[in-house]
Amino acid sequence: MFEARSAVSGRIRVVDAPRERRLVVAGDTLSAMPLDGDWTRLRREYWWQALTAVPLPPRPRVLFVGLGGGTQLHLLTRLTRPRAIAVIERDEAILRVARDWFGLGALGGVEYLCGAAETIVPWLGRARRSFDYVMEDAAYAEAPERGQPLALALAGLVARDGVLVLNRHRRTDAAQVAALLAPRFARIVRRRVRRSGDNVLVCCIGARVAPGGAGCAVGRGAARAVSAGADGAGGDGEAAGAAAAVPAPGPARAAPLRLAAAACT
Repeated sequence: MFEARSAVSGRIRVVDAPRERRLVVAGDTLSAMPLDGDWTRLRREYWWQALTAVPLPPRPRVLFVGLGGGTQLHLLTRLTRPRAIAVIERDEAILRVARDWFGLGALGGVEYLCGAAETIVPWLGRARRSFDYVMEDAAYAEAPERGQPLALALAGLVARDGVLVLNRHRRTDAAQVAALLAPRFARIVRRRVRRSGDNVLVCCIGARVAPGGAGCAVGRGAARAVSAGADGAGGDGEAAGAAAAVPAPGPARAAPLRLAAAACT
C-alpha cells in the first residue's frame, strides 16, 4: 500500500490484510485499523485492554505518549467522551502516515506535540498540565535507563486519582517500573495481555500525589504492586528499581493535526 523511510523510525510500511490495515515500522506492527469499521476485533489486543482494564472518568483529559497509527485514539472516542486529548509523537513521518492512512485527519480536537517525550514531558510539567489518563507506548522493550525515568516523569502529570498505563516487554523492566511507581498510586496491576505474547500492561491506578508534587501523600500506606497475567494467569515477579533524572526540557511544538500535518509537508 505505502512505504517510506524515516531518519527517526527507519522503514515505515502500511499493509492491508483481508480485514484490517496495519502500520509496520522497522518490522514491528504498531497499529491496526479494521477496514470494515468493526473495532471489536481488537478486544484481545493491548490497545483495547489498556483502555478497558482501568477506570476511566466520564470526560477524561487524556495523554498518549507514542502515536503509531492512532489505534487508541479511535478506540478512546468509541469508549468514552474525552474532554481533551494530547499526543506526543517523536516522528513527524509517523504523524503524516497516521493522518493519511489511518483516519486521524477526521478526528478533531487533538493536540499533537512533535518531539522526544524526554523533552516534552517536563515541558508539560512546567506548564502545569495534568491528565486523568496517561498511556505510554513509547518505551516498549527499551532499556530501563530510558523507560524508568520516563515513567517517573509521566507520573508527575497524572491528576489526583488518575491513571497511568505503560506498555512494557515482559523481559525488560515491567516489574521494576511497577515497584518504582508504587508509592505514587493506590494500586498497581501488571497484566500480561496474552499468554503467548510479551506485552505487559503496568496499570497504575489512583494517583496519590497532585501533579508537580513529590513523594507519597502524608499518612497513606505503601501501595500494592499486583501481577495479573492474561486471563488471570500469573505474571512476572516483582523487584525494586531505581531511576535517573529525565534530561532537561527544551522547546516543543503543539498543534492540532491540521497545523502539525501542514508543518510536516
